Amino acid sequence: MVAQHPPALPVLGGRKPSYRERVADALRAALITGELRPGEVYSAPGLATRFGISATPVREAMLDLAKEGLVDTVPNKGFRVTAVSERQLDEYTHVRALIEIPTTVALTATAAPPALRALRPAAEEIVRAAEAGDLIAYVEADLSFHLGLLTLSGNGHLVEVVRDLRRRSRLYGLTALADAGRLRASAEEHLELLDALLARDEESVREVITRHLGHVRGLWAARA
Repeated sequence: MVAQHPPALPVLGGRKPSYRERVADALRAALITGELRPGEVYSAPGLATRFGISATPVREAMLDLAKEGLVDTVPNKGFRVTAVSERQLDEYTHVRALIEIPTTVALTATAAPPALRALRPAAEEIVRAAEAGDLIAYVEADLSFHLGLLTLSGNGHLVEVVRDLRRRSRLYGLTALADAGRLRASAEEHLELLDALLARDEESVREVITRHLGHVRGLWAARA
């Protein structure tokens, strides 16, 4: 059985998020766990009652999620959770491969070992979350690892592009995958990638990141 956090208002690392951002994080958590389902329409007052908060921050947070492509506005009704097609997942994976593979391989020569080692706790947390079936912890640690790694490239715009792609894709289908025990292998690839980067093994880095992105797409394809 998947361990699921209730849709509380999480406070993540870094600066303290605003209340609106915390509500948006709670709604993302509900998407991850499947509490909010693709294709369903939800009203801001209805979600506010479910979460035990007022409707205004829920409406504002849902507008933020609409900008990210996670929900669509439905006039006079609320917001519909968007579904992601197989074609869209293929396109997201293709763009991520174009960005992440060469960028990660380049870090073999440029990333400082202390900066790489600082990512190990996030990589280890991904594995622990996969073992526990804790989807929210998994997504948070996975996002932290990959964006932290790409940040070492020094290209902030590149990081934001990947962040947007991941928001649009990685939330879907994780519950069934965790129940089936399929997340562990993908999780362990983060540690393998770090070891290859620290060893300055360019070919191994290329092989691992390529396999990892293919593995991720395979997980998406298997979500049904």
